Amino acid sequence: MAIVIGSDVTLSTGAYTKTANLITGRHQFLGKGRIVVIAYPSAVGMNLALSIGGVPLVDDQKIGWFGTTGSMNTKEHVVIDQVIAGGTAEMYLRNTTDSALTTDYVVYFTPM
Repeated sequence: MAIVIGSDVTLSTGAYTKTANLITGRHQFLGKGRIVVIAYPSAVGMNLALSIGGVPLVDDQKIGWFGTTGSMNTKEHVVIDQVIAGGTAEMYLRNTTDSALTTDYVVYFTPM
């Protein structure tokens, strides 16, 4: 059964800034399992970085879809779906534009 280890709705990220680590607390330390990141930014220009145990799984890559209407879809807006060996999870969003952007995201972890 999947556990939500991080989520937010309309997380605002200022122009040319990077968020703090978005996976914190007791859910930051993961064992073996499957991690799924779903994200839906408001406009083009939002990048995502995810590393587990210091190994980058998504290395500051652009999120390839965006929109200001509709809702995040767990089938269509998957950034990564990966089985991991475990480690400390870190995830960041980085805005590459000259205006603030918002992002809806959720991170699921399924222990194995």
